[in-house]
Amino acid sequence: MKSLLNETYELPAEAITFYQKNRFVKLKNVLDAETLTYYGEAITRKVKEINKQEKPIEQRDTYGKAFLQIFNLWREDETCKEFVLSRRIGQIAAELMQSDGARLYHDQALFKEAGGGITPWHADQYYWPLSSDKTVTAWIPLQPVPLEMGPLEFSAGSHSIIEGRELAISDDSEQKIQQKLRVTDFKHIIEPFDLGEVSFHSGWVFHRAGANNTNEARKVMTMIYMDRDMILKEPENENQKKDWEVWCPGAKVGEVIDTYLNPIIYSK
Repeated sequence: MKSLLNETYELPAEAITFYQKNRFVKLKNVLDAETLTYYGEAITRKVKEINKQEKPIEQRDTYGKAFLQIFNLWREDETCKEFVLSRRIGQIAAELMQSDGARLYHDQALFKEAGGGITPWHADQYYWPLSSDKTVTAWIPLQPVPLEMGPLEFSAGSHSIIEGRELAISDDSEQKIQQKLRVTDFKHIIEPFDLGEVSFHSGWVFHRAGANNTNEARKVMTMIYMDRDMILKEPENENQKKDWEVWCPGAKVGEVIDTYLNPIIYSK
């Protein structure tokens, strides 16, 4: 199982060009069925073990309805660690960022339960105290994701929009960002995901996901990467301050984020 995670993925030049223009790209056959089954079972077991959400979906707020969110599985389980520290995925991230290497910011499992609600429009980097936009999130479905299950949607090229970057994931972000995107020429991309297909998106591109209208959970594992030499910036909001404390403990403003929680996953 581990061998594929260490194998090089031949990333086409046109995929890098597409990513640099649109700040997202979907890649086929990044992982095979056997690998996804093996690691998906380990991730699912750990999510069930750690999850403490007991409130029924209908009693939760919009964020709570969107998904079960479990962080840093690589610190909790050796099998999950093999997956999260995958050199193959880190290599793709580094090449898309056009960086000499990729460092882990953190991982998170995002399980949208059967009947789970939408994930509102947002830009991830609102939460991150990072000094540049050389960041990328690998969104890895552990099963095929048809449209009715709530695949990730992108506003292609919307990383250039400043308005909306100050919004946390909420009903407010869904409404305000949606209104802004309606009057732009950015293409709204919503497509199903095949088994083994993985998307990569930057921290400032706007994205969302629909509700899960099936009877099965939409199981997704994500890894957030940053440039190997990413500098910690002074936090601009309380969420960035919290992220600094939780995901980059001991890092200093103005210096490379090189902590025990932020290993280098890939270097050229």
